[in-house]
Amino acid sequence: MEIPSFNALIQKSIIDHWDLDALTDYKGATLQYHDVARKIEKLHIMFENSGVVKGDKIALCGRNSANWAVAFLATLTYGAIAVPILHEFMPEQIHNIVNHSDAKLLFVGDVVATQVDATKMPGLEGIIYIPDYSLVVSRTDKLTYAREHLNEMFGIKYPKYFRRNHVNYYIDQDPNELAMINYTSGTTGFSKGVMVPYRALWSNADFAESVLGKKIKAGDSIISILPMAHMYGMAFEFIFEFLYGCHIYYLTRIPSPAIIAQAFAEVRPQIIIAVPLVIEKIIRKKVFPKIQSGKVRLLRNIPIINKKVEEKICDQVKQAFGGKFYEIIIGGAAFNQEVEQFLHRINFPYTVGYGATECAPIICYSDYQTFVPGSCGRAVIHMEVKIDSPDPANVPGEILARGTNVMLGYYKNEEATRQTIDNEGWYHTGDLGTMDAYGNVFIKGRSKNMLLGASGQNIYPEEIEDKLNSLPLVVESVVVQRDTKLVGLVYPDYDEAKNLGFATSDIEAQMQQNLQDLNLVQPAYCKLAAIEIQDKEFEKTPKKSIKRYLYK
Repeated sequence: MEIPSFNALIQKSIIDHWDLDALTDYKGATLQYHDVARKIEKLHIMFENSGVVKGDKIALCGRNSANWAVAFLATLTYGAIAVPILHEFMPEQIHNIVNHSDAKLLFVGDVVATQVDATKMPGLEGIIYIPDYSLVVSRTDKLTYAREHLNEMFGIKYPKYFRRNHVNYYIDQDPNELAMINYTSGTTGFSKGVMVPYRALWSNADFAESVLGKKIKAGDSIISILPMAHMYGMAFEFIFEFLYGCHIYYLTRIPSPAIIAQAFAEVRPQIIIAVPLVIEKIIRKKVFPKIQSGKVRLLRNIPIINKKVEEKICDQVKQAFGGKFYEIIIGGAAFNQEVEQFLHRINFPYTVGYGATECAPIICYSDYQTFVPGSCGRAVIHMEVKIDSPDPANVPGEILARGTNVMLGYYKNEEATRQTIDNEGWYHTGDLGTMDAYGNVFIKGRSKNMLLGASGQNIYPEEIEDKLNSLPLVVESVVVQRDTKLVGLVYPDYDEAKNLGFATSDIEAQMQQNLQDLNLVQPAYCKLAAIEIQDKEFEKTPKKSIKRYLYK
């Protein structure tokens, strides 16, 4: 299989879509593709004159924005290696990643700029402020000079105009060439630097084109909700759409359900990429209250009317997401079964995918029309998947993946690489699952989270949590094991309790009822001994998975 140059695709998209809108900071300025090209060129001039050479590492840490996207594209098309860092990381983590990656420059957003300490990152030559590319810190005269005389140097190089024919980028020579190092946001606490080659970026974009190429066209709008520093958001809310000539809107503020709902209504995106939590919140807050009224509930129980009512409900749910999209693709964490069953029942166009940073990220997907509820799709093009189990259909085993998407390994960590990629090239995901005869994969949980019952039974806490999260007043939960007993830690819906006029004792009574109701449907070895109420939300990774290692 011949793999084309990835940077050549970026170059082609910019030239082909020159006068189209490219990147917008929601409620802010819009850059067209030619504006992006001009900004990339200026950054290239700054890199060149400050001594950055091909293969140098350039880190980026800040909230999603048009200028973040430009800095990333400028890094790759110069031939440098991008190191995107999640802005939600603590300052200490950011310092460690910058140092571990050997980054030469660091781009920072407005919040991060006030948090990081340059003295803790001695290897950096400079820190650049993403909103206007000004210098926060410069440790070389060359960098200071390059930034101060940037407009002058650009004017000398392009005295009249900057045109399409001036766009001329570094073309990656080898599909296995390192494009970026992406540090995992793992739920187990330790961050590893995933080495993503150009082939994996191309392969993910090629997959997206194969499944969405006929549904999306140049000029279509998309909203970027997930952090671009995370591979899921990077691949499917930015790279594919940019290569396709789409118009990407960045929710630069912390996207609350209200902001997201407003943006959906205004932008009306063509495709929606989301993590379960975003979808679940919108459904629970905006949809469930409407359909749980007495009248609607009654009509849904009358067989002939029921179908029409559910069609109407489906239309209402679609409108909550802008009403124009082809499908919603959900990934990054487990999807709540109650919400999923509801969406399936009303024939809502959703699907659930599966991936990992180590596969940049996609492993499994199915179009919503062929999607099997409860699954996460089938192996995508350029990838193969198998279950390490004597009976993959019935006995859960580790999910293994192999193909063009798989990383080169972990940066400066050969031991972890050997533990994760075996001699035959299979990437060991650490997730447990089953696979049916048609290749649909069903995730049971992470092998690290699996608990052992008193009599040796395998207990998947995620399955218990899913049932628990569907009970009254439960927002989210974590099931932990203490000695031989299972305990459910629950963060209640305090807003709903307040609306109902509930006191603390009423919430406690409801949780006792939940405990009884849950245990009625659980096998003996999966019953909870107690529910403990948490007074604040569980800490999460940027893709909204709970950091389970913090809770015991």
